[in-house]
Amino acid sequence: MAKGYRGSGNIGGGNMMAQIAKLQEQMEQAQAELAEKTVTETAGGGAVQVTMTGDQHCTAVIIDPDLLADGDVDLLQDMVLTATNKALDASRKLSEDQMAPFTNMLSGFGMGI
Repeated sequence: MAKGYRGSGNIGGGNMMAQIAKLQEQMEQAQAELAEKTVTETAGGGAVQVTMTGDQHCTAVIIDPDLLADGDVDLLQDMVLTATNKALDASRKLSEDQMAPFTNMLSGFGMGI
């Protein structure tokens, strides 16, 4: 080591750590916001509705009472399944869109996410 050198061996590391800490805080805030956002998808022309949060929690399933009068259990099950899968896809897309800036930033830090 050069005489008189007092460096920590971590040139610029403090700034990077501060940036990562700030990024982590922003990511946590974005995840909290996702938990509050919802998506609603339907099946059977709106006869079945499923609402899900951005963090993939199902918050509501609404079934048109007229659909129950038909008594077609298989049809009802298919509609619930379809609406649920559509809501999951929409929720995942919402999450992906909201978290994309952070994924890009982390890739920039060489974290290969």
